[in-house]
Amino acid sequence: MQQLKHAAYLHDIGKIGIPDLILNKPSRLTDDEYNLIKKHTVIGAEILKDITFVPHIVEVARNHHERYDGNGYPDGLSGVEIPIHARITAMADSYDAMNSRRIYRNALPPEMIREEISKNRGKQFDPEITDVFLKLIDENRLILDNQLSPETETAAQPEIDNTISKFISDVVTTIKNQEETKHYDLLTGLPMRALGEQLIAEFMKEHSGCLVFLDMDNLKKINDIHGHKAGDRALKNLGNLLSRYTIDGLACRLGGDEFLLFLPDVTAESVSDTMTQLFKQFHAIAQADTEIRYASLSAGLCLCTIGDTFADCYAKADKALYFVKQNGKNQFSFYQQINYQAPGSASIARDLRQIADSLRQSGSYAGALDLNYRDFSRQYEYMNQLIIRSSCRCYLVMVTMETAADTLPHIEEIEQALSQMEQSIRQTIRRVDVCTRYSAMQYLIILFEPIETQIPNIMDRIFIQYYKHSKNHSFQPGYEYLTMTEMKENDDK
Repeated sequence: MQQLKHAAYLHDIGKIGIPDLILNKPSRLTDDEYNLIKKHTVIGAEILKDITFVPHIVEVARNHHERYDGNGYPDGLSGVEIPIHARITAMADSYDAMNSRRIYRNALPPEMIREEISKNRGKQFDPEITDVFLKLIDENRLILDNQLSPETETAAQPEIDNTISKFISDVVTTIKNQEETKHYDLLTGLPMRALGEQLIAEFMKEHSGCLVFLDMDNLKKINDIHGHKAGDRALKNLGNLLSRYTIDGLACRLGGDEFLLFLPDVTAESVSDTMTQLFKQFHAIAQADTEIRYASLSAGLCLCTIGDTFADCYAKADKALYFVKQNGKNQFSFYQQINYQAPGSASIARDLRQIADSLRQSGSYAGALDLNYRDFSRQYEYMNQLIIRSSCRCYLVMVTMETAADTLPHIEEIEQALSQMEQSIRQTIRRVDVCTRYSAMQYLIILFEPIETQIPNIMDRIFIQYYKHSKNHSFQPGYEYLTMTEMKENDDK
């Protein structure tokens, strides 16, 4: 019995080789997905094949999904061909699956579990083991232990049993720690999307409350101007706040600047008070830090009751957030309060002013340094059309980082030099100018209507800033420029 207990602890260890998206899929598995899940028995046996001091551990991992009628996997064994330890584990494993809550269903009622086990006597399960298990159920003698703690065995065990218990305890602890690390965002300390949505969906089965779709406004702008360290600081501050405001509920990071919260057993009034305080505290934190002062919050809220589906409430909260974004950001709104009636002229003017103010705040930054080349080329074409229509003069400048003679810099030095050049360009060019990294050693800049004779002075200022930042003299920046009208004329020719 002790050996069986040791082996059973690790019967599903092979599932660490199966993608989480398949293991946690709430809907019906495809044939390919089911065939992949079935491989966990073979993977587990392979992982444990060299563990010789735990008897039966490999056969339990490999054969606990064999069926008494021969229709199981992976080897299609039948009857007593299936090792006895695997047959017993199969019974306990099936009971545990039916008696546990899943994201897509609650635990089955006891009478349904008993009926299912009885129905599969001699098919899935060994008849003799089935009879013993049903007797235990009827006499209320099943002992359920949800704590995987082999180290709590009595001190009177033989030394080898203590060694086995410690080994299993170490494996279980390691897997548990890895699972927790994998499913939590190290920056904010909140659960990541997969785990967070699963926990919230389960919570909603037992509690009414409010689902909140939260978005941090202007994160890209903060990253553009002050770098990703500032953006990370804003996200970390928000994560700390959300942890405090969801002590009785749940919060998770969906990704990027999006978060999902569930506040249980609340009213519309109490949620409004909570969100108002959350917005107020985050605003105070942002204003105290000059690099993240542009950060604000927008949120869509959906009041829900037990029986409402997670997917439906999620979609409604998302629609409420979209409504907020369309009406100026930096506020929250309940899905139940959204008014889809056609607005009057006064409200249209008010909305337009809000949108214009939002665009102005989110779009004012010095130099579009984070544009990829494709977006840069679109900006270029747009400005080219402006040149044609208004006869303004713009210039395309290429900055090249050339290595000094007889030097062979490391890749780290190259990236550092380019980062310092980017910082220098950012500090020097105007808000109407645009820039992108073109190649491994080059930047492209569009200068909007400068005085041509001042272009050398502009570039000198950029290079002076670069030399202030850089202590490495392995690179010598240079530049060339063309008027965009000249390029247009050449294209016409």
